Amino acid sequence: MTTAPWRDPALPAAARVDDLLARMTLEEKTAQLYGVWVGAATDGDGVAPHQHDMTVDFDWDDLVTRGLGQLTRPFGTAPVDPATGAQALALAQRRISEAGRFGIPALAHEECLAGFTAWQATAYPVPLAWGATFDPALVEEMAQHIGRDLRSVGVHQGLAPVLDVVRDLRWGRVEETIGEDPYLVGTVGAAYVRGLESTGIVATLKHFAGYAASAGARNLAPVRAGVREFADITLPPFEFALREGGARSVMAAYNETDGVPASADVHLLTELLRDTWGFTGTVVSDYFGVGFLETLHRVAGTPAEAAHAALEAGIDVELPSPKCYGDALTEAVRAGDVPERLIDRAARRVLLQKCELGLLDEDWQSEPGERIDLDSAANRALARRIAEESVVLLDNPDAVLPLAPDTRIAVVGPRAADPLAMLGCYSFPSHVGTHHPDKPMGITIPTVIEALRTELPDAKVTFAEGCGVADPDTSGIEEAVARAAEADVCVAVLGDQAGLFGRGTSGEGCDAADLRLPGAQSELLDALVATGVPVVLVLLTGRPYALGRWHGHLAAAVQAFFPGEEGGPAVAGVLSGRVTPSGRLPVSVPRDPGGQPWTYLQPPLGLAGEVSNLDPTPLYPFGHGRSYTTFAWTDFGGAEETEIGTDASYDIAVNVANTGDREAAEVVQLYLHDPVASVTRPDVRLVGYQRVRLAPGEKARVTFRFHTDLSAFTDRTGRRVVEPGALELRLAASSADVRHTARLTLTGPRREVGVDRRLRCETEVTAAG
Repeated sequence: MTTAPWRDPALPAAARVDDLLARMTLEEKTAQLYGVWVGAATDGDGVAPHQHDMTVDFDWDDLVTRGLGQLTRPFGTAPVDPATGAQALALAQRRISEAGRFGIPALAHEECLAGFTAWQATAYPVPLAWGATFDPALVEEMAQHIGRDLRSVGVHQGLAPVLDVVRDLRWGRVEETIGEDPYLVGTVGAAYVRGLESTGIVATLKHFAGYAASAGARNLAPVRAGVREFADITLPPFEFALREGGARSVMAAYNETDGVPASADVHLLTELLRDTWGFTGTVVSDYFGVGFLETLHRVAGTPAEAAHAALEAGIDVELPSPKCYGDALTEAVRAGDVPERLIDRAARRVLLQKCELGLLDEDWQSEPGERIDLDSAANRALARRIAEESVVLLDNPDAVLPLAPDTRIAVVGPRAADPLAMLGCYSFPSHVGTHHPDKPMGITIPTVIEALRTELPDAKVTFAEGCGVADPDTSGIEEAVARAAEADVCVAVLGDQAGLFGRGTSGEGCDAADLRLPGAQSELLDALVATGVPVVLVLLTGRPYALGRWHGHLAAAVQAFFPGEEGGPAVAGVLSGRVTPSGRLPVSVPRDPGGQPWTYLQPPLGLAGEVSNLDPTPLYPFGHGRSYTTFAWTDFGGAEETEIGTDASYDIAVNVANTGDREAAEVVQLYLHDPVASVTRPDVRLVGYQRVRLAPGEKARVTFRFHTDLSAFTDRTGRRVVEPGALELRLAASSADVRHTARLTLTGPRREVGVDRRLRCETEVTAAG
């Protein structure tokens, strides 16, 4: 028997795919360009708006005779036992292979933003918490665990990470982002991609691009970002993830920018992504994104026109189902309205990726492993480490924390006794589980009050909810005040409830009008502070909220961004002192609910000044975080003033010593200030950081190797340049806490830099004498 060339693993992938494409009919090629969402609701009760009118009914047995590109969320649509789900997926793959002429299985994808979004899978902290760790290596390790779990059940592609840079804190999806700084988002996001890709899972970068800059912080609202904002803030994290992470897929964003929807943007998806950056993987649509070109953006009159626009722009795969890339597309091609070359181009990319994954090989096996555990002890231990590193101690002015082991504690607040308080909107219990109230949660999630009782067994702990999360009802505040008045200290656990499209206070489609605490929580906190009992505020949120109203009146304040299934013990560990807090803010905490800057990346006129009565200065700046120990920064290395060329490097260093009595981590941050440039620049921006863990009395030397490429920006002509002139490098504990400044003068020619420029500031940690 002669094996067809496309089945021969000894041949180059390109040759195999070319041979296969030549054998396929138009319907068979097109079938590789869409997913099928088995079990998706079509009656208006689905997870997302428009799901009911964008999800099409289909005859499975007929559909799979053509082959199939992707299976959409076989685990993330409804609660399914992992072992049963793996067997069902394997059976579906066998049926797909047997039904088509070529026996090619589908590529199965799942959400994995904060862990595998599946029943009984580990719910890790959300990406905003990853940013708070300033620890890319730990995030990479987490992604490896997630990737192994995905592979164990037969999944090939993960729809993560989110690389949007926060531009307005009111946006509902702030919890899904890594932070408000492109360098932090890029370095941490690339680490996640490396981890996921190292397991063979295709990482999918989203949302490409500009999604987080929506007008008024409204989900899917138009983006009015300028060319330089787009180039210097929005795009760099994607460059990091492609160059350093090796991501093999990109998801087109929902938004339009200056009137052009991303899903129909040839410049973005082809000229920039492929021709300039050299990307060779697949571009997938966000769910229903192709159809939205017709129904929401109105740049297409029919599904076929929407398909044509998306294919022309560079979208290879329509997810989650074939609204536009199905029969409507093949009919348009046969009518001569859509060139078949567009089908061939997209199908070639899809089949090349399937070839990479082994899905074109005759010996490909779809059988899962014998033992499947998606919430292993190792997973939970890692989730605990990330949660512990991510908790930010905002303030502790009177050293009320750590709590005394035998004290009387009144735990108050709507987030104290709810396990869902720990989870973001893309965790399975919040994303899908709420639609199945009769089904067990599937994982164990200790609450704050449970964990605190475990941490402090000799303490007397009482509880009152006080109010709901978003409910304006204040009738429970009286009881909460009574409990607080009986205690030595009150721990007020407030925050968000993650949800989707208005079914929560944080999450996709849950945008905020302002940055006041939701519901009656502000009134509850006012009443607790008025008792005179020391109040420790604990926030479990998906975004920062304005806290200036209580500044100077709280005994301590702790911020945790949806810290995952082990978040309760992590927060309790910080309160008890078992954990020394080391998280740093990936987003600024505003003083007032209105008038705050979008982010800390503000040019001079975005800062406080005499031209406006509104002071946008945050209460706690980007990079801020306190500890239970002290650190000394000494022996700054490098001349305070020096000249270097516009294509040169400069080392700046500092000794950091733990001068306290407990092991702890310090985060040394390097910021760039450009006093004069040809276009306005952010007053300061992060260009390097290093997390350093030190034992009591231990000292380390942290060296940053700054290259002038890191000072580059987009000029008035749209070119990225390094300009001669003055620069300042600032070693700092936050964007506002500068410990040492080195002044550089760049000499030589104005230099244009390209896609091969240095993105990262290399760091070195050595022992210090």
